[in-house]
Amino acid sequence: MTLTHKSQPIEEELDLRIEDILHKLTLKEKVAFLSGIDNWHTSAVERLGIPSITMTDGPHGVRLNQPEANRIYGPATSFPTGVSMASSWDPELIERVGEALGEETRAVECDILLGPCVNIARHPLAGRNFESYSEDPYLAGRIGIGFVKGVQSQGIGTSLKHFACNNQETERGRGSSEIDERTLREIYLPAFEAIVKEANPWTVMCAYNRINGVYASQNNHLLNDILKEEWGYEGVVISDWGANHTTVESVAGGLDIEMPGPAKYYGNLLVEAVNNWQMDEKVIDASVRRILKMIFKTSKLSAQSMLPKGSLNTPEHQTLARELAEQSMVLLKNEGQILPLNLSGVRRIAVIGPNAAEASIGGGGSSFLEPPYRISPLAGLKAKLGSQVQVDYEPGCDNLVDLPPLKDNYVTGGLSAQYFNNPSFEGSPAAERIESKMEFWWFEHGPIPEFHGPFSGRWSGSLSVPTSGNYTFCLINTGISRLYLDGKLLVEKSMENNPAPFPVGRSTVEVKLANDKPYQLTLEFVKPASDRFAHLRLLFAFTPKAEEDDRLARAVKLAKESDIALLFVGNPEGYESEGNDRPNIDLPGRQNELIAAVAAANPRTIVVLYSGVPVAMPWLDDVPALLDGYYPGLEGGHAVANVLTGEVNPSGKLSVTFPKKLADTPAFINFPGNRQVYYGEGIFVGYRYYDQREIEPLFPFGYGLSYTQFELSDFQVMNYVNPDEPVHASVKVKNIGKVKGKEVVQLYVTDKLSSLPRPPKELKGFKKVSLAPGETMTVDFYLDQRAFAFYDPQSSDWIVEPGEFELLIGCSSKTTLKQTLSIE
Repeated sequence: MTLTHKSQPIEEELDLRIEDILHKLTLKEKVAFLSGIDNWHTSAVERLGIPSITMTDGPHGVRLNQPEANRIYGPATSFPTGVSMASSWDPELIERVGEALGEETRAVECDILLGPCVNIARHPLAGRNFESYSEDPYLAGRIGIGFVKGVQSQGIGTSLKHFACNNQETERGRGSSEIDERTLREIYLPAFEAIVKEANPWTVMCAYNRINGVYASQNNHLLNDILKEEWGYEGVVISDWGANHTTVESVAGGLDIEMPGPAKYYGNLLVEAVNNWQMDEKVIDASVRRILKMIFKTSKLSAQSMLPKGSLNTPEHQTLARELAEQSMVLLKNEGQILPLNLSGVRRIAVIGPNAAEASIGGGGSSFLEPPYRISPLAGLKAKLGSQVQVDYEPGCDNLVDLPPLKDNYVTGGLSAQYFNNPSFEGSPAAERIESKMEFWWFEHGPIPEFHGPFSGRWSGSLSVPTSGNYTFCLINTGISRLYLDGKLLVEKSMENNPAPFPVGRSTVEVKLANDKPYQLTLEFVKPASDRFAHLRLLFAFTPKAEEDDRLARAVKLAKESDIALLFVGNPEGYESEGNDRPNIDLPGRQNELIAAVAAANPRTIVVLYSGVPVAMPWLDDVPALLDGYYPGLEGGHAVANVLTGEVNPSGKLSVTFPKKLADTPAFINFPGNRQVYYGEGIFVGYRYYDQREIEPLFPFGYGLSYTQFELSDFQVMNYVNPDEPVHASVKVKNIGKVKGKEVVQLYVTDKLSSLPRPPKELKGFKKVSLAPGETMTVDFYLDQRAFAFYDPQSSDWIVEPGEFELLIGCSSKTTLKQTLSIE
């Protein structure tokens, strides 16, 4: 449903109102608009009735992980992550998801959801690939357009991020992406360009990193020359949180709002810059116009057009999250049609693996949100099959790369927290509450609105363990922290005055605990005045080394005694994360060993992978079936049960290429770099590289199987292109199998002879269709001039050279049909 705002002023009237407001504002008030006032809010001018607007993290759900200053706190729906959205290859579905996200954002009285993240998946080890869409800019653009249109149809703004070339986490805060103009234009900007031009996001968020030596937050070429002038973007450019580093240079370079607040480089410094003639006030006025127009879009300036309240975590949103999970799962292997599960004669199913009982719903960082509930694969299968077959579980091994956060089952009732509005625990606490999870991020403000600078916190409670033995505490912190057990200091760590951009320390201590004794646990934290951000995590787990072989042996025994073995493996929650790139593409822990052993014990072993990125699969030839489930959100357990049993026919397609080994990847010799990371592979990213080098991947881009079969025929293309009309191509698709299913028809373009090197083929169209058995449908594509063009750095323009082009069509990047097209 698209909301309409009848009292929204028409464009001419709006411009007049904005000019009237601008005339009444003082310079100080104008400058105040260019900075947040805290973590999430923009400045207000009460005397003129101009309200503040509120931003919130996304993009897989409204992030409400902890109570924050002037924010509503509630249970939000956790949708599948960005890579799942792209793997659905269904922009219409993503638009519906966007609508739901807009409704949830309204429900918590926020105005802008920070997303989508459309950065290209350049390298499989990059930490935020799970949050991004694809290695292909066309696919990323179409999915992003659906997302932005859906969210903004609800009167909620989006923030298109991260502009641009934020393709890794290593040194993201100060490193430089060294990239030539053609590569920038053909690979890393087209998704942004398409979304800006077709969906008009309210804001664009610039990245942390430098591009060719210049920070994104002050990059005149990106923000002014390309975004605002060439593309005609009239929205607001905001910094990623803490990504601005200058006063005059960033405002002149195209940045409109510095986040978070209060102002660090703007505020009084920017007022002085104008008064000292370092900055023309007209530049400030231009940013204020954009910001005022954004505020008008919220309808907050008109009481008659107040938006509906919105809805949070409704049954409808939960069902939609499950539908997206089902439509995005990719069936990668299915020998002997072992899937869907045939329960005839099946009495016992073994559910094995570290991701079976744990519902992994996302990677770490600003996109992660804790949902009100999670359905694990084990729970989903028991709910689906429990009355028909016996379902038994063994973990087999763990996949922990790090210890998990301290959980409620160790500290009954949570930890009692006291927060002090000073760095020395002086006086009475300014706030007291119970915290259930010791994992916090604080920006300029602390746990309550009154905290504007240094503060301290103390948490205490009774710790009990179920089993006697060795336990490990791990303390991760900025600032200063101390951990006590029964009054004894175990850990003290200070990161005060550390010069790193994100100074986070880590301390580990192992202690022996008894299961018949409660321990008094106390944790103290100080955020000093020198720190802009504050971070604190307390990790804790039982660390028995001797049990590992026993767990694997029990899993193998269960597999032997069962009719079918379902193995749920992958990355632990938070392993893929903002702030860190992965060290390798291997499954963590002993998972490869577990898969090989279970497959040897039971030939009917089916592997389900939970990961946002490609992983190495040395066991692939040993298992008959493999399903990629990604991070499927809060309803993931029900979704995977529906796919495995055939209630839902899998229709997802890979949005990134899966390599056989890391050395095959395009950016292998240029990743991660250090002060500079060189994009030496140029335009040959993802499948473009594998095709050019004739390297066979493990699974190609666009690949995915079904429980039915499809046939393509009668591929037709008009042989002449009129520059004023699109090229029309069509193909017939028939379901030649026995069950209803969906297929993604993909269209690629090849330039047969070009004056500059071009990839063997590039995705330029796709359509997802649903067909009953025996049903045929004609799929049409319309390609404009841009679909045949390359960017010419000499003329600084997109060029279509006369000659022959091939249009290739298929159900993956390994196309099956082709036609030749002549362009004069």
